[in-house]
Amino acid sequence: MHEEHGEEHHGFGGRCWREGHHGYGQFTRRFLTKEEKIKKLEEYTQELKNELAAVQERIKELKAK
Repeated sequence: MHEEHGEEHHGFGGRCWREGHHGYGQFTRRFLTKEEKIKKLEEYTQELKNELAAVQERIKELKAK
């Protein structure tokens, strides 16, 4: 991850939300709109909920042994 770009560049979960990440002179800036940011965060929230459910299920399985 490119630390100098910070969270606004890479977003949550380390995903690159910008296009044109090809190298010097070929970088196309594209910033997310408010609506796009909200959609990405909602999707990320669902991913976290799914992960939490899987972890809770695994804990349940381990306790049952």
